[in-house]
Amino acid sequence: MQTTHKRSIPRLPGLPRPLYNRHETLAPGSWTEEHSHPWCQLSYAARGVLGVRTPSFDHAAPPHHAVWIPPDVPHQVVNRREAEMRSLYLSREAAAGLPGESCILEISPLIRELIRRIGELPVEYDEDGPPGRLVAVLVDELAAARRAPFGLPLPSDRRLVAICSALEQAPDDDRTLTEWAASAGASARTLARLFVKETGLGFAEWRQRLRLLLSLDALEAGESVTRVALAHGYNSTSAFIAAFRGAFGASPGELRDKSPS
Repeated sequence: MQTTHKRSIPRLPGLPRPLYNRHETLAPGSWTEEHSHPWCQLSYAARGVLGVRTPSFDHAAPPHHAVWIPPDVPHQVVNRREAEMRSLYLSREAAAGLPGESCILEISPLIRELIRRIGELPVEYDEDGPPGRLVAVLVDELAAARRAPFGLPLPSDRRLVAICSALEQAPDDDRTLTEWAASAGASARTLARLFVKETGLGFAEWRQRLRLLLSLDALEAGESVTRVALAHGYNSTSAFIAAFRGAFGASPGELRDKSPS
């Protein structure tokens, strides 16, 4: 069983400037309690894969991507393997032009360099000088950043939650909804209807997206595509690659090649 590490959440009475940054190396199995704050948060995966869960969505950010969390949204950060995270906290006013819902943003080379450079600024940087202008450019670039499809809608019905939790622990589980129905206490038809109602996805599509998101950690760690495919419920490498490309717009190798060195 993997050891887990509960991380403490920084207690800030407020932001000393419109942007406040933190840099952490996360041990495998790290997690935080669900929490929220009155400012926005951008969690950038400098290395490894970051997982951020909100009440309605699971987000996975491989390198070259970041999770955007608006103010007051309950969330927790979870990573299965070691990761390096750069967190930017932005005031509501500074982030007025950014998305109003949680999502994954694609981080361009320019944004990556701005995050790195801003990470070197003092906490109380000069808002009216060059540091403040750097922050303004970063915010403008984030507002124009493309969204990436590394997310999974989550159900709230307790029967579906139980099924989804079991699949998260064993993504290669191939049981049908008819087989799940016996332990869920509902008919397969009811479960199928609830999946679409609560997630917008059919059961098979939801499970496939879960498998693909869970595969990101292993791929980023350098495991072979064949091994990852088999461990996540695919009978062939070609089927896994086709599903991966269909969901994310790139093959596993292409996505890995895009990661910053």
